[in-house]
Amino acid sequence: MTQSDIRALAQRHLFPHFTRGQVWRDAELPVITRGEGCYLYDDRGKRFLDGLAGLFCVNIGHGRSDIPAAAAKQMETLAYWTNWSATHPASAEAAGMIADLAPGDLDVVFFVNSGSEAVESAIKFARQYHRSQGEPQRTKIIARDMAYHGTTLGALAVTGIPKYKEPFGPLMPGVRHVPHTLGESVPEGGSAAELPSVEALVAAIEEEGPETIAALFAEPVQNSRGALVPPEGYWQQLREICDRYGILLVADEVICAYGRLGEWFGSAKYGVVPDLITFAKGSTSGYAPLGGVLLRSELASGLLESPLAGAFTHGATWGGHPVSTAVAAANLTALRDEDVLGNVRRLEPHFQRGLDRLRDAHGCVAEWRGTGFFYALEFTGDRQSGRPLTETQSVELVREVMPKAMSDVGLITRPDDRGATMLMLSPPLVADEPVLDDLLHKVDAVLSAVDTHINR
Repeated sequence: MTQSDIRALAQRHLFPHFTRGQVWRDAELPVITRGEGCYLYDDRGKRFLDGLAGLFCVNIGHGRSDIPAAAAKQMETLAYWTNWSATHPASAEAAGMIADLAPGDLDVVFFVNSGSEAVESAIKFARQYHRSQGEPQRTKIIARDMAYHGTTLGALAVTGIPKYKEPFGPLMPGVRHVPHTLGESVPEGGSAAELPSVEALVAAIEEEGPETIAALFAEPVQNSRGALVPPEGYWQQLREICDRYGILLVADEVICAYGRLGEWFGSAKYGVVPDLITFAKGSTSGYAPLGGVLLRSELASGLLESPLAGAFTHGATWGGHPVSTAVAAANLTALRDEDVLGNVRRLEPHFQRGLDRLRDAHGCVAEWRGTGFFYALEFTGDRQSGRPLTETQSVELVREVMPKAMSDVGLITRPDDRGATMLMLSPPLVADEPVLDDLLHKVDAVLSAVDTHINR
């Protein structure tokens, strides 16, 4: 079968994810055939730098042999078994490794298959846990504006992006969204308790009734709206507020965990032990589907030992699949033994200095935000004058200008329009200095194309 046959077959029979029909039907629809390290190759042999690590997940890089070998060995030994009334070695080993890396007493793991399923499971656990403790009225969820928490209907209800929710009609009730932290900083001599977002959170809890709220969901660094790094002390405030009102604090670390921020978990980076952590992507570096929820041991035992519960009434056929969990163990071992997280911490200043140079060189860049290997560049019409982009310019940049410029220079990453016009950068965590320099060089060319377009 030729590559053109593959493209035609995909366009006829594959239904795309988050892709406009015009893009999917394009005669030049990319066909990615292989990956090596931080680079991908298409059907014509053209090389692209993977500036988004797949979808924020290929932390260990493409094309390794050790992780597929672990998967093949597991298939030969035990290709499938469940975690229903039994266990198997691969899931037990992976759970133990994940628990050992987690902060505090988060040492019980419930496996699923994706980030959306992890969030869905956390919602269900929070509700059933409170019911098991004699508080069935605690069903409401609080999350932040513009935060992305997944696409299943429960996770979508928690997601704070209106355009993702609108096509699907009424969603799960009882979800309240509060402001995120964009542009906030702790006042000199003050504390995070004085942040407008924190004050708004407390007000929302009081309005809803603290006794009705099951959980608060938040990402350590919020992806949607552009790599929002929390102000100092913000997460300590979330922890204190949840403790005050008896609310479970859920850190959604589907992107942030497993080294993206330079630590095993973003919660640890910001000095907080949440009650639950949702994870997925980097746990296997994309070599197999896996997600999960980390639970504090006292919460897990509290539900299992309650006469009102006795079991978590939730599960999935593929949850804790032997091959996926064997892949997770191999991936986490490689991340640890090769000091990949140390690579992120060592090269973070170099990455940020490069972003400073790009901002200074291009008037279209309003600012960059982020930490570790996770960044967003936000665009404006002109930084010096403060002229914003027009709505037409924003659409053209995201749909036409940046995709073409990226293709021209061999870069794959995400132009983003969730709340602003942005470009996301999230390379594999194994990227060394030359790869980061190549990434910055390619982004420089994309920014030049943006400048030219908006100043024509």
